[in-house]
Amino acid sequence: MNLITLAIALLLLPVFPSDKIPVGTVIPVMLGSGLNASKDKPDKKIDGRIMQEITLPSGIKVREGARILGHTVNVSAGSSGSTIVVKFTAIQDEGRTIPVTVGLLAVASMARVNDAKLPVSGNSDISPDTQWATRQVGGDLVRRGWGKVFSSAGIEGKWVGGTSVLIRLTPNAGAGCSGGPGYDREQAVWIFSSSACGTYGLGKVKIASSGIDPPTGEIKLNSSRNIDIRGGSGWLFIVAGESSQETE
Repeated sequence: MNLITLAIALLLLPVFPSDKIPVGTVIPVMLGSGLNASKDKPDKKIDGRIMQEITLPSGIKVREGARILGHTVNVSAGSSGSTIVVKFTAIQDEGRTIPVTVGLLAVASMARVNDAKLPVSGNSDISPDTQWATRQVGGDLVRRGWGKVFSSAGIEGKWVGGTSVLIRLTPNAGAGCSGGPGYDREQAVWIFSSSACGTYGLGKVKIASSGIDPPTGEIKLNSSRNIDIRGGSGWLFIVAGESSQETE
């Protein structure tokens, strides 16, 4: 092949959009690893599964079932309480590894996650699950038969099958989520509500630092008791800082 033919061939090669994940992209995750302040050490590997397909502005999708990887940064426990700092740094999806810097909007216990998957009416169990009404973590109502989600703030979203929901985020400044990038479009939130912010079903556990502002990605959890979050908990992350393109 001569140089002219090679140059033309290179020009005709398809150009693939970047997998860079924009700031403000919501990532709903079920954590597979448990966290326990009295047992864990710094640099413990933790991981979770992305629970709803995410479509990036480029058109590329991060599939449901992709993994998010992280580690404990700091762990302390004593008579006055406990602290765990975690950081999630990469998504693994079908052979590609995408670096991320994420902060935390909300975290829910395994029990709260399971509750959000069940019908709110005792009579609903005789109906097909496509007709159920379910309650999201944070209070939003999903009416699957209508294909819609309703928030207390009047935001209307879409039910798109199973436990997958698309809805625009609602600022919840009183709980610590004041808004910002990503609040202007519908997002994949899984079992969480539009205004979900903070901790749900985790007793005294509080989000001391979300890792969003400033966008450090370091998420700090505090409690006056021992922090013990079991695998199966739900985490609603949001991309807080610029992430690089995928690495092999």
